[in-house]
Order: sequence, then structure tokens, then C-alpha cells
Amino acid sequence: PLYIAQQNGMFAFASEQKGILALPHIDARLDKEALLEYFTFQNILTDKTLLRDISLFPAGFYATLHTDKLGGGLSYYRYWDYHFKEPTKKVSAREYKEELDRLFQQAVKRQMVSDVEIGSYLSGGMDSGSITAMASQHVPNLKTFTCGFDMRGASGIELGFDEREKSEYMSSVFGTEHYEIVLKSGDMERCLPALAWHLEEPRVGQSYPNYYVSRLASKFVKVVLSGAGGDELFGGYPWRYYRATNCQNFEDYIDNYYVFWQRLVNNSELKQLFFPIWDDVSHVWTRDIFRDVFANHQNELACPEDYINHSLYFEAKTFLHGLFVIEDKISMAHSLETRLPFMDNDLVDFAMSCPINLKLNNLADVVKQDENAPGRKSETYFAKTKDGKQILRDAMAPHLPSDIATAVKQGFSAPDASWFKGESVDMVKEKLVTGATKYTKILDEQMAHSILERHINGEENKRLFIWSLLNFEQFLTEFGVEG
Repeated sequence: PLYIAQQNGMFAFASEQKGILALPHIDARLDKEALLEYFTFQNILTDKTLLRDISLFPAGFYATLHTDKLGGGLSYYRYWDYHFKEPTKKVSAREYKEELDRLFQQAVKRQMVSDVEIGSYLSGGMDSGSITAMASQHVPNLKTFTCGFDMRGASGIELGFDEREKSEYMSSVFGTEHYEIVLKSGDMERCLPALAWHLEEPRVGQSYPNYYVSRLASKFVKVVLSGAGGDELFGGYPWRYYRATNCQNFEDYIDNYYVFWQRLVNNSELKQLFFPIWDDVSHVWTRDIFRDVFANHQNELACPEDYINHSLYFEAKTFLHGLFVIEDKISMAHSLETRLPFMDNDLVDFAMSCPINLKLNNLADVVKQDENAPGRKSETYFAKTKDGKQILRDAMAPHLPSDIATAVKQGFSAPDASWFKGESVDMVKEKLVTGATKYTKILDEQMAHSILERHINGEENKRLFIWSLLNFEQFLTEFGVEG
């Protein structure tokens, strides 16, 4: 990440916000508009940060700083962007599979160049498993790392979140030197101050398991390979894409997909939650922010495949970007370099022009699936279509155990929904309800408590909101942010 600040003729930049905050004229003041974005999407889709005077330099741009003009200023120029599109030339599925196999092996080999020892994350899924399969051919006794979870307090959907058994199985198949860490319900609370300090502001997902597994890997290697990007490039979240299959036009698509991506608080509750500062943010329309993500990807939407490609573009530009910001900060907190074979230039170019019908074989059968619905979030979809990342599955099948190559997609997440209403409920209440809280000067306390109670009482799964509120509270504490 690269952060910048411009103020009274001064231009500053740093790889961390803390470097800019060290300057005498920069104050830690909350950007309330960015906060509205975050509590809508669990992400910030613009280049804002939660600090008013600091912005994130946009990905895929370069800029010219004008020192000869009064007040200076930057002119931005885009040099690259994702562009997912259907190919104009027909190529056989076999040729696509063979080319993907070649490019993937090439990508992993390119990432193996290093003067220090390289290891790999091994979560138990296909993406990290494929990387491990290739890397282990070049590094004898490759060191691999997995984060598991104590499942004694878990229930329902989360009982399948611990992937240690699968990762140990693959470690045995590929002959790696394998290390694991097992997280318990209290581990999030223990790392939260340090995590908030290194993250500098909350972004997508619950990132504390990544913090612990990065720390584990850093004790053995200086560079680690990660499978991030495979899902976003090859269609790994099919239960999200159903909204893109039967829309009437671009605006209809935006309306549908925007509602789906309200990950924390929907529009009907947002005004009440932000009531204490509503006058400062009432002019912000998060739908427009969502729509603006597509400003450079306005190709004609003529068929369901075009809408799916729009969804892949959106997730690469926003969700994946947020994951990369987090991964860089968390790994660097432990002096660890993370490398991403799936983001190899040639491999990304191939993925962007790969036909949707090779990624999602049964597009017509895509069904609506709520990520927080009871049961595994992809179970309904896979029961009907056995779909998602099909071309990648086919290409990696010769290199992986068959049950791994065909396994149902499983995200990397702790059983927080269970912990937040069980073993960790006292911690949640102490930090967000009964303790001395800072967020209540900015967000409506009664509304926040109501959302917490709905989760604790089992009425809704609000684990993402609880994690985000905990993280925001810690952010306010660590950086002394004022509204």
C-alpha cells in the first residue's frame, strides 16, 4: 500500500499511515464518509481511509506531482486495469486447460526465485494445495503452514471451518514439513490491540487468523506463498454471481448486486446507526460509490456471461484489493514477505479472457444463496451444479488428490458466529456494551446494541458486524482518533 497526504502545499507519502501521522501538521481525524462506506460494505471502495487527511494511492495508476503550481497537486494516469471479457476467438476446452496448467506452473516457478527460504500456506483447499503441489517439486521438504480452530464451542455451519485434517493429508501427499497453529475463542481478544495497530484501519473480513498464521510462518521462513486471487479470477464464489444472470440492464444489475454487498448494515438501518453524525454524511450515496467502481469497465452487457464478468471485475477491484492490503500489513508486521502466484501477469491475462462457461459450467442453474443462511454457504449451489472454478479444477486434477480438486469451496474463517454468542460473549459485551466505549460518540449506541443482541439471541448471524465494531473501537483507541 502507498498512502499520501496533501495539505497547505505539503505532499507526503508513506507505506503506512503511521508514517504520515508522525508529521506535525497531520491530525488523526475521522473521515466520516469513509466510515459510512465501511459499515455498508465492510470495505472502503474509494481511495479514502478512515483518516480524513490521508488517502490510499489508487491501484493501477501513476501520478505527476505539480510543484510549479500554486498549492501543487497530483494528476493521475491509469496504466492498467482488470478487464474480464468473453473471448472473440473460439478455443477448445482442452486447449484452455492445457494452457492454464502451463501458465500456473510457470507462475509458481517465477515466485520461487529468492535468496532466502520459501514456504507456503496450506489451508486444505484447492488454491493453496495447487501452489504447494508445484512448489514442492522445486523445494525438498517445503515448509507449509496451516491455521486451525478449536471447534468445541462451534455449531452448525461453522463445524466444517477447521481444515487441519485436509492440510495434513496434503502435506503427507506432497512430502512437506508441516506446521500448524490452533486458535481458541480468546485468541482474537489477545491480538486485537497489535492487530489494529498494524492494520491501521479495518478492511474486509476477519483477519486475525491471518495474523496468527503469518506469525507462525515467520518463525521458519522469510517468504511465503499464498493462494489469494484464485477465487476472484476463476469464479470461486458462484453463490454470489446468481444476481448477474438475469438482470435487464446495467442499472438493474447495480441495484441487485449493491444490495447483496451491504455486508454489515443495510440502507434501512444505516441512517439510524449513523444518527449522531448523520448531518455530516447524509449527502453520501453508497449506491453511487458502488456504481463508480465500474467506471472503467462499461462494456456492453448483452448476455449473462457479461454480467458475471462484471461481478468478477467488481470483486477483483474491491474485495481482492482489500485482502491484499490486509495481507501486506499482517505479513510485514512479522517481517514476512507474501507472494501471490495467482496474480502472475500472464496468468491474470489468461483468466480475464477465459470463457465463463469454463469457470461456471451450469450457469443457467445458479441459485440464490445467502452467505449467512443456515448450512454451508455454498452447499445448495454445489448440490445442484458442482460448479465454480471448473477450468482450474480440471487443470489441477492431475496434480492434486481427487477429493481436493473436487471439494466444495470453504472460506478461511474462524467459528466467530458461535464464539460471539458463546465463549466470547462476555468479551463482546465488555468491549462494546458495558465498558467505556469510544464508538458511541460516533455511532448510535442503542442501534449497535440492538444488532449485537440479535446475534447473541440467535436471531441473525451478525458476526461480521461484531468483528467490525470491535476492530473500529480498537482503531479509535490505538490512534486516538477524534470525530
